[in-house]
Amino acid sequence: MTKFGQSQYSGRREDQRFLTGAGRYIDDHAVADALVVFFLRAPVAHARITTLQTAEARALPGVHLVMTAADLDAAGFSGVLRGAQTNNRDGTLGALPIRQVLADQFMRFVGEPVVMIAAETMAQAKDAAEAIDLRYETLPAALTLAPGAPTLHPEAPMNTAFDWAVGQEQATMAALENAKHRVRLSVLGNRIIANSMEPRGAQAEWLDGHLHMTFNGQGVWQLKADLMKHFNLPAQNVRVTIPDVGGGFGMKSFYYPEHLALAAGARLAGRPLAWMSERTEAMLSDNAGRDLVAEAELGFDADYRITGYRVDVRCNLGAYNSQFAQEIQSTLFSKVLTGAYDIKNAFMTCQGFYTNTTPVDAYRGAGRPEAITTLERAMDHAARVLGQDPWALRRRNFIAPDAFPYATASGGLYDVGEFTKVLDRAYQVSDAAGFPARRTQSQAQGKLRGLGLAFYIESILGNPVEAAEIRFEPNGRVSLRVGTQSNGQGHETVYSAFLAQQTGIPVEQIDIIQGDSDEIPEGDGTGGSRSVTVQNSATLNTTTKMVADFTPFLAQELGINAQELQFEEGTFQSPATNRRLTLLEAADLARTHGRTDLLRHRHSYELEGRSFPNGAHVVEVEIDPDTGETAVLRYAVTDDFGVIMNEKLVEGQVHGGIAQGLGQALCEQVVFDENGQLLTATFMDYAMPRATDMPPVVFTTECVPSLMNPIGMKGCGEAGTVGSIAAVSNAVLDALWSRGVRHIDMPLTPHRVWQYLQAAKA
Repeated sequence: MTKFGQSQYSGRREDQRFLTGAGRYIDDHAVADALVVFFLRAPVAHARITTLQTAEARALPGVHLVMTAADLDAAGFSGVLRGAQTNNRDGTLGALPIRQVLADQFMRFVGEPVVMIAAETMAQAKDAAEAIDLRYETLPAALTLAPGAPTLHPEAPMNTAFDWAVGQEQATMAALENAKHRVRLSVLGNRIIANSMEPRGAQAEWLDGHLHMTFNGQGVWQLKADLMKHFNLPAQNVRVTIPDVGGGFGMKSFYYPEHLALAAGARLAGRPLAWMSERTEAMLSDNAGRDLVAEAELGFDADYRITGYRVDVRCNLGAYNSQFAQEIQSTLFSKVLTGAYDIKNAFMTCQGFYTNTTPVDAYRGAGRPEAITTLERAMDHAARVLGQDPWALRRRNFIAPDAFPYATASGGLYDVGEFTKVLDRAYQVSDAAGFPARRTQSQAQGKLRGLGLAFYIESILGNPVEAAEIRFEPNGRVSLRVGTQSNGQGHETVYSAFLAQQTGIPVEQIDIIQGDSDEIPEGDGTGGSRSVTVQNSATLNTTTKMVADFTPFLAQELGINAQELQFEEGTFQSPATNRRLTLLEAADLARTHGRTDLLRHRHSYELEGRSFPNGAHVVEVEIDPDTGETAVLRYAVTDDFGVIMNEKLVEGQVHGGIAQGLGQALCEQVVFDENGQLLTATFMDYAMPRATDMPPVVFTTECVPSLMNPIGMKGCGEAGTVGSIAAVSNAVLDALWSRGVRHIDMPLTPHRVWQYLQAAKA
């Protein structure tokens, strides 16, 4: 066993209960006597409400509450949601339009909640919704990422949310103007719906002035803080809990209008309320992902080294600011703006626009997939038009290992990296050398074969501080309280295994406690690939200090000097005595002596800096030119995740990320009509990758330990998505290039690929 348990695997602890139906999700936690909630949602994308009559609905059998924005106002609840703001280029802040919990006066996207109904049964609640008299004056819908569309908010003239920039504008423009070669490319980032297996849901209950909210999110503390603020409650009067969660992907990182509506409604109704989203409801109201256009330009010198890089982004925020939205395609995109390349002169602009569509926010990778897709599409395009080998062009421009720590042109600081070593491994395991022969075989069958390469780097995000608490419980078990939140990643497995490895406590006696603001005083939840890195670092810090706390007590009990007592291989031992004590035995001894202070240990840890996972994705596709159908035949990825805690869990994360990236590249796309109606609101219309679309994935790693945490880990949760989108897209264009196709946009559906081929033929 290595120092930090690298690559151990003994099966996922969670699997037994999940696979036998014993998982406890939001719908399995129904509060006794809870009313069922249904939301009447905006049927049009942009309208002024002229009539909202609810008297008939309130009188129907089984209906206990019909709540509108006016009812919230009458109850003294402001109902205004917060939203992120980023800095404009002129130093001012981006726009901050008012977003109410329930629409009042205006409806601004199809699916916006207008009325909340609580009844004894769902059928009764839906009947009440049918009885509501909602009339409105339809207004023109704004759907374009440009000034001049119909105005949504008086706070945002021309629908401009923000105008942001970073980098060296003058130096970059000069470098591009003086470049030997200049290459331009437009990259479309199609809008995505997260579609977690379990849709959003929540329950709210008031008891003696205390609010308890249960929801299926990615952390309890931000929602708790917002509930305290909105309801003017002290911390001890708000409890937020999270049960098992069936997927989050960033979409469940936030609080939504429904959460505040449930809390307010439960207080007005005097009964607990429970809401579970239906699938189409989720597709209408969940925060979407991506939705941007990036114009990129690369400049090269005579030796094909990059001299300048410029990116201009226009992004869609939807109808309102979501909680991180203005930062996604600006600040977070810029974290890895220049990728793994030594680019001294880079400049990026980003303009955000409001449209009459569902708000857009974080989706797996949150800005970093968009940045790497733009850069790696541009690098591949440059290699093609300049007649360079795409592998050699990347190697020539990589940051050299001896250049670290490396300050990027966008203000980041990479700690370490050996990119050529990672790329060389990917070349080997993908058998890229054998690709020409495989292409010839495909041609003989009338098919087009392409090879796509993308080299990614990403930054783990979120709060660099996390805490861990270890308790020796009276029943002889040990609990580890963590500030992160599992959404299916396998945290129970990796956290308990790490604690067992550090302390010698049997893993089967360890319980992981998460998702309860009463049990865990603070934390930052899960997101940004931070969880295992920051949480295990906190656990390591806590175990180290716990051993130090036990040492003087045990030394006194054993009648030896504290300096003589060592903790090795899970036991306290000393040459001065033949007696050995495990931590569990030490805890029992402390309990018999009344040393309750030794039964609880809580400490935090702050990462010294961000870590930067990186890797190479290599994809081969085959296209039927008669139908445009694309088959992904081979997929190899080599990742540098630093020290790995559990290789099987990591591989699973990579596979899942690849599936979502492949989905965006080949089939997923949110489509609105000219009036802002969502046309892809069911699984019949929104295409996600199926099992048959996923190829076998050859997964390998090259460990270059991070210097920014004591274990040397780098996050892995979003890496698969960050690298896969560009790799798949590059493979498709490589297959189409010989037929004269020079530009493609995602998603690369069979129809779209067929159209590219027909246009090139014409």
